[in-house]
Amino acid sequence: MRQVSYQAPFGFRITPWVKRLLIANGVVFLLTLALGQSLVFRWFAFSPSDILTQPWGVVTYMFLHGDFWHLFVNMLVLFFFGPPLESRWGSREFIKFYFICGFGGVALSFLFASYSIVGASAAVYGLMLAFAMNWPDAPIYIWGIFPVKAKWLVAFLFVVSVLSAFGGAGGGIAHFAHLGGLAAGFLYLKSDWWRGKPRKAKSGVKGPGSGKKKSRGTRIRRLAIVPQDDGEQEPDSGAVDSPGWSSQDEALLDEVDRILDKISARGMSSLTEKERKILDEVSRKSRSN
Repeated sequence: MRQVSYQAPFGFRITPWVKRLLIANGVVFLLTLALGQSLVFRWFAFSPSDILTQPWGVVTYMFLHGDFWHLFVNMLVLFFFGPPLESRWGSREFIKFYFICGFGGVALSFLFASYSIVGASAAVYGLMLAFAMNWPDAPIYIWGIFPVKAKWLVAFLFVVSVLSAFGGAGGGIAHFAHLGGLAAGFLYLKSDWWRGKPRKAKSGVKGPGSGKKKSRGTRIRRLAIVPQDDGEQEPDSGAVDSPGWSSQDEALLDEVDRILDKISARGMSSLTEKERKILDEVSRKSRSN
């Protein structure tokens, strides 16, 4: 899990909630150093035995870290895996998923562990799972050298978490929290329980809000509002093709669909100069309508 990097499926940019989480975790770590780890952990870590007297621990534990390397590894994973998911889902759905995975770590720790837990690991394990479910064949470079497909890396981490959790491995690592984050993320994505409305699971999971296939008009409208500053703008899932497009534009729209699929699979950096010009042209025309 250390020193992991990858070619982002979308053109790299740090997204709003990823930035806020990075800052929040960094600030809390500095405050922990200033106030004393034992005091902060006593009041804000999650402890199964203190669930009734300190219920806030189910949230605050996600922002506490045992040492610099614990913080660094978790924030590194968030930094790399978070932006593609927030860009695809939108900020609101991204942060909801992040906390759901964190709560999954709490649930499994409450059932099977008696010790206190700290760290964002449950949440970031959920993010890695979601990334692998959206881009299973994306290469993850271990130590910047060895490429491993996202699906195999997450499968390996899952097996390690299961064996470590139920095999009695310790080492100061909350294996049940890791496993809980993975389990909560998987169940949430597979249930397609978006926006508080449970619906039948779809094949080819992409994430929150992706239950219905969008029309070409919707995809053109999404192009017209890129980049999204807060990632929360959502086109109407029932939108029809934008007005102002004649039958002669059909080939151009098909080309735009192909380019958008290419961006989803390989990122903005994979586009040629000609493809970028086509997107700019279509985006301008869409806005003018």
